[in-house]
Amino acid sequence: MGSKNNGLVPALVGLTVAWGGTVLLLSPAGRLLGAPDRLTTMILEQLVMWMLLALIVAIVMLWEKERLATIGLRSFRWTSLAWGLMLAAVTIVIVMPALAWALRATDVPGFEAGMAKVLALPVWFRIAAVVTAGVVEDSLFVGYAFTRLTRIVGNPWLAGMAAAAVFSLLHLPNWGLGPVLTYFVAVGLAMGFFAWRRDLLANIVAHTLVDGVALVVIPVLSSAR
Repeated sequence: MGSKNNGLVPALVGLTVAWGGTVLLLSPAGRLLGAPDRLTTMILEQLVMWMLLALIVAIVMLWEKERLATIGLRSFRWTSLAWGLMLAAVTIVIVMPALAWALRATDVPGFEAGMAKVLALPVWFRIAAVVTAGVVEDSLFVGYAFTRLTRIVGNPWLAGMAAAAVFSLLHLPNWGLGPVLTYFVAVGLAMGFFAWRRDLLANIVAHTLVDGVALVVIPVLSSAR
């Protein structure tokens, strides 16, 4: 029992770092980095996210004394790319169009306002933000959050729902309620996939591709016409 409790402490601290650090970044405290609409501030926010990931890696390896495989990050395998591509394809072709249709059918505001802000940013920054979203967000909010919540509550289904809910709600300040509802479904799918495969690289590939297509590839191709 003592060993189990000792394992819970770093998990709770890690979740506080991952979730709490992101909440602080989105809160008025994040304004310490500068005006929220400045590109310099946004760059600093990206760097802070990578710092949070570094802290989580330190907690896993130095405090928990475990390998990163415990959050689903293993040695490279081509199957990870294949599964990531498959998850991305399902999300892009089926899930997101269906959710966008549902938002329109119920007159719930969708992605338009958030997309307008994002597409006003330079392409190079959007590419960097897509990489940060794929690598950092999935490491913190899928790989780490799911595995450590499962340890704490002892129920992977409950852990997955809670992790998906928090992950989705963290998008509320920048995207609004409609997108958060769609994120909950899409993230729930990604969380279920991770619970099945325990392959963080596949999740990272899928997230990066989905965001990259929406925020970089389609806008660039559209502007080139």
